Amino acid sequence: MDQLIAPNAVALQFLHCLANSERRTTPFRYWLLAGALPTSVVDAIVGLPFLPPGEAHFDGRRETNNSARVYFSPENQRRFPVCRDLADAFKHALVTSAIERETGTDLSQGQLRIEYCQDVDGFWLEPHVDIPVKLFTMLVYLSAEPELREAGTDIYDATPEHRRVGTAPYERNKGLIFIPGKDTWHGFSPRPITGVRKSIIINYVAPTWRDTFELA
Repeated sequence: MDQLIAPNAVALQFLHCLANSERRTTPFRYWLLAGALPTSVVDAIVGLPFLPPGEAHFDGRRETNNSARVYFSPENQRRFPVCRDLADAFKHALVTSAIERETGTDLSQGQLRIEYCQDVDGFWLEPHVDIPVKLFTMLVYLSAEPELREAGTDIYDATPEHRRVGTAPYERNKGLIFIPGKDTWHGFSPRPITGVRKSIIINYVAPTWRDTFELA
């Protein structure tokens, strides 16, 4: 990854957040985040002119609605400064090296992928583990409405029943990190969503990632 001359405000905020994250080890290793991004960046992402998908089909998988998904691609980085600032931050060597130290993952060949999600009532995600080509997964929640407090990512155990054993707090600028593995079962159990459940998903993916148009 290209090393920038100096970290921007997004990178500095995230480095502070990561250093103060809450570390959990059961049923797998994950980190809970608070204050992941500068407030101005959260405001700018929420203000992006992308509408929630109007005719989404909900079957427990995001890929069902691939044509409506939004990424911080080079084109969107040219259009919207916040997309560029976020991508620059997570390409910075200080950020990737801090993630490697904290989590033990190897990002030396990682490619950055950032998705902007706007989930509405009817959305759900079946319990799943991320595909092996994903090296790192981070979610940051963006909406401030108190009605969404129970709309965080669900954590499941590795039993055949995949019992829900926890839920990440859904609050503005809070989030979740995990390193994808065979036991990192997560999803979003069916329940009502009042309003729009906005979030970003930040991944580093292996060089074999096929859908290069998704990359930052």
